[in-house]
Amino acid sequence: MMPFAFQRATALADAFAAAANRGRYVAGGTTLVDLMREGVETPERLVDINALPLHEIRLRPDHLEIGALARMAQVAANADVMRLYPAISQALLLSASAQLRNMASMGGNLLQRTRCPYFRDVTSACNKREPGSGCPARDGVNRLHAILGTSEHCVATHASDVAVALVALDASVRIASPEGERRIPLEQFYRVPGDTPHIEHVLRPGELIVAIEVPAGPHTEQSTYVKVRDRQSYEFAVTSAAVALAVDDGRILDARVAAGGVATVPWRMRHVEAALIGQPLSASTFRAAARLSVEGAVPLTFNAFKIELLPRTLVRALETLETLAVPAL
Repeated sequence: MMPFAFQRATALADAFAAAANRGRYVAGGTTLVDLMREGVETPERLVDINALPLHEIRLRPDHLEIGALARMAQVAANADVMRLYPAISQALLLSASAQLRNMASMGGNLLQRTRCPYFRDVTSACNKREPGSGCPARDGVNRLHAILGTSEHCVATHASDVAVALVALDASVRIASPEGERRIPLEQFYRVPGDTPHIEHVLRPGELIVAIEVPAGPHTEQSTYVKVRDRQSYEFAVTSAAVALAVDDGRILDARVAAGGVATVPWRMRHVEAALIGQPLSASTFRAAARLSVEGAVPLTFNAFKIELLPRTLVRALETLETLAVPAL
């Protein structure tokens, strides 16, 4: 690990000033410190922001507000989140070990970088780490890589579970800087790699995520997150699905669908949603809509199985919600 300076910020103004002096924000450190140890990230200064008043979880009349420094474990166990936004709680519980959930912040989780082994191996080429150096994953070990949102320059999957649930639920992030605040839909926050895989989001230097806002709606209570992984213990998604439905009298009135483990960003599937809305709550509806999830997919040598696994994952999530929607006799 390269030498670095360290300082603590107790107010937003202090944090902004330190970041302007070539600083990087650190909260739980569960991603950044790992990358520093591996030599992928080499910041000259770390700015500890844990003392900032950004830890609260508040249920507003029309939305849920999650402070960016709220810990994953804190959010997952929050009674309002569990009752009104279960997909968020489920995604967090499936994300990481208990130790990591106790340390990792929500804002940091959204900003975690890919787990692509070529990105994390500084002896390998990687366009995300060193633009123009190449993408060995395209013809290399790519079983866990993306089939959606890829380019010739990058096929790395986005690592966050809860970002998938938040994108499905139309969440936004509030971002602060010395110039003030701005709000961005999380779906628009992330950037597909295209020709610039090293630019992963729209956050500007020195800006700080201060809160996540999730709008209320009849669909949020009936939401779920399903994750398929190679082992039941702490592991990243092979495929995952966040689904939310509003149902009345056995018919789907509204739907939200996003996928993880298969794309370079949390992947919203509006065409799947459109195929669900207005249809009866049935296995045939689920299968027909789920088949659309892989439209435009570009499989690689070792991950073509995701073409079949992703629709199956979506069907499983939808079947879970169907069980909740049908009253027990």
